[in-house]
Amino acid sequence: MSSQFSHRPARRRIAGIAAAAGLAVTVALTAPAAAGTAVAAPSAPAVQAGAIGPGVQIATPVTGGAELCTANFLYTPAAAQDGHRDGADGAQHQAAPAGALYLGAAAHCMAGEDAMSSVDGCSEPVMPEGIEVGIRGRDGRNYTGRVAYNSWAVMQDRGETDPQLCLYNDLSLIRLDPAAVAVADPTVPGFGGPTGLDTDGTEQGEKVYSYQPNQLVATPYKQGLSLGQPEGPRTHVVSTTPPGVPGDSGSGYLDACGRAFGLLSSLMLPTNTNGVTDIARALAYAERHGDVGALEVVPGRVPFTPGVLPLTELPTGPSLPALPLPDLTPAPLR
Repeated sequence: MSSQFSHRPARRRIAGIAAAAGLAVTVALTAPAAAGTAVAAPSAPAVQAGAIGPGVQIATPVTGGAELCTANFLYTPAAAQDGHRDGADGAQHQAAPAGALYLGAAAHCMAGEDAMSSVDGCSEPVMPEGIEVGIRGRDGRNYTGRVAYNSWAVMQDRGETDPQLCLYNDLSLIRLDPAAVAVADPTVPGFGGPTGLDTDGTEQGEKVYSYQPNQLVATPYKQGLSLGQPEGPRTHVVSTTPPGVPGDSGSGYLDACGRAFGLLSSLMLPTNTNGVTDIARALAYAERHGDVGALEVVPGRVPFTPGVLPLTELPTGPSLPALPLPDLTPAPLR
């Protein structure tokens, strides 16, 4: 599937491929001039990671090329799944296939080719579950997997209309083929971790981190600030310098303890912040309504140590929106 990574369309709609094509996409998002400046850190070897895992590039086939996005974390079936019915509604809890390993992405990265107008997962065209996607390994090889779950596809099948779901439930899960499983590593490059799953959200002013290797900046190791969850529990508003841009879609975010809490979903206009889908809530929806069962984040094999990296600068001044935030509108990353 090497052609997916070497041939790129002239235009794309939501996740885009501009960063991979070498365009200065940060200019379009009005990132400050110092966006690529890295903060010095103590000298230490960076945490290395295996071929498949957080931060690798995912290619969804489209006419004339591929939609390029970034993976977040690895997921595996939760312990003690039994497929039982429980709760007041007697909902069936699916049991994930034994031994399955999933790579997380943004649902909008599998949007249909005509999807251009919004981040509304309840109405935008989306490719069906089961499609094969390409994965560019850090070893230079190309691997494959199939989309086992896409929140946009499931929400449309269910006829969802809740704006909290339609705008902010943005998760896709790719079941890795055996060759990819054999070289998979849950460790976040550089940072280490994740240490687990954040289930209580982020608060205003909380420091956060993200590994985003697919854009033209001085360092892929981002630090930033959460501005809380003013739009509701399914999304976090995050400020980094520079913000996440096309090609970064789906990238994972860690809290100050190294726990996975979100994935890059949108730009929050009129600010330069990003909308970051809450992973805990997205996984809960997938368990209840998808076919993947209860999943958990696979912890990294090395500790979370962000202090040894050359990090991006924390947003300050014009790059940090004034509080309280204005009314925010999620917009596609183009």
